Amino acid sequence: MGSKYVWLVGLAVLLALGVLAACGGAGEPAEITLMTHDSFDVSEEVLAAFETANEVKVVLLPAGDAGTMINQAILAREDPLADVIFGVDNTFLGRVLAADIVEPYDSPLLAEIASAARLDPSNRLLPVDAGDVCINYDRGYFDDKALPVPQSLAELTDPAYRGLLVVENPATSSPGLAFLLATVSVFGTEGDYTYLDYWADLRANDVLVANDWNTAYYTYFAATGSGDRPMVVSYATSPAAEVIYADPPVDTAPTASITAPDTCFRQVEFVGILKGTKQRALAEKLVDFLLSRPFQEDMPLKMYVFPVNTTASLPAEFEVWATIPPDTADLDLALIAA
Repeated sequence: MGSKYVWLVGLAVLLALGVLAACGGAGEPAEITLMTHDSFDVSEEVLAAFETANEVKVVLLPAGDAGTMINQAILAREDPLADVIFGVDNTFLGRVLAADIVEPYDSPLLAEIASAARLDPSNRLLPVDAGDVCINYDRGYFDDKALPVPQSLAELTDPAYRGLLVVENPATSSPGLAFLLATVSVFGTEGDYTYLDYWADLRANDVLVANDWNTAYYTYFAATGSGDRPMVVSYATSPAAEVIYADPPVDTAPTASITAPDTCFRQVEFVGILKGTKQRALAEKLVDFLLSRPFQEDMPLKMYVFPVNTTASLPAEFEVWATIPPDTADLDLALIAA
């Protein structure tokens, strides 16, 4: 009888220990993984406020430029690497929707989002920000050489600008693809001179193709890197960043954007819930957070893009230094997807 009692007590202790071990992480916050491109950024306090309010830890998964990130997400569709994906833009939107890797979500925050940015009626991809891909140039170079700044894409093939331009690979870079699509918009796909002819002329004029934006801008661009290319495909907001983060401070940006008609391409970035997530409820909250005012008002000075939430305010620095091109070279989404 005594030995049976001891055995039962021992069993009870083991069971209790097992229960305690199983519940050891009960007080820890849940985790949700956000796959992003390498340029994603958010203020620590803004993200921490979301994490605290929802008792969750957001794990950021940088996955290269947008094209590289999307390739990874598609390849891992059977066993998703993350719960939510951010950084799909309108140049890749059709590809992601066709791959069927994101789930619909009718966020209540969509009521505050600019209608022009809502490009997916199925709400599998929800707009987060907008910006314009434009050619940036080194103002000092053009001033020193007394060289006129080109005011059209066609002028970039002029021998006067030979070896001066660096662009990004459109297969892996969203700004690179945006620039390619701008050339399709301007030169078309049919006729005596198409965008393919234009690119042949760019090649003949010694254009340099970098794999991603960071390499193009910080390595090959003369104004910000060690390179000798005074023109780079970047963003209309990039000159603002050059002023805001200048050390020592400057009154004028060393770079500027070419914003002549049909030289820039409007880019909208989206967020989506990846199919297969086991954290659907938290994924919805994370999407809502990216669409909400706290994140939208934090974005401009972190990622140098414009908010699409119509209730969000712009920082004073953006009001002064950021540029919105009046006439961009856009393409129908169906043509982009084709």
